[in-house]
Amino acid sequence: MIYVFDTNSLSVLKNFYPANFPSFWQKWNELVSNGVILSVREVKRELDHRDRTDFLQAWFKQNKAIFATPSPEELMVVQQILAIPRFQPLIGTQATLRGTPVADPFIVAAAKIKDGVVITEERLKPNAAKIPNVCEHFKVPCTNLEGFMSQQNWSF
Repeated sequence: MIYVFDTNSLSVLKNFYPANFPSFWQKWNELVSNGVILSVREVKRELDHRDRTDFLQAWFKQNKAIFATPSPEELMVVQQILAIPRFQPLIGTQATLRGTPVADPFIVAAAKIKDGVVITEERLKPNAAKIPNVCEHFKVPCTNLEGFMSQQNWSF
């Protein structure tokens, strides 16, 4: 199984200090090495703007290969997502005007094309332009970091 991580779920990792959670990082890095944990280029750009945690930034820099550039097939899915009026707010006016990165449609598209699971801390809200709503519409499995850890049978 492939897991495609959203910015907010990767940001939660700042709570798992490597010196205090070595077994977490050992398991995490093993999945990264095996290509099980992925994300998208736009998530890396969001993280560069939002999360300045030193050890995370160092980890992201060492593992930049997980932040994939979208394939043509993924771009087609992004186009399908944004063609639906209720999902167009995924790319907000402020983000468009400021040129800030927007990862949400790329995350869902990557998971759809790779038959993966989206990992996000967002929650399903009726008629909202949220990742879980897009996942539900496109039949892409979606859970949060806790759900991911449960699927991996991790406990610390």
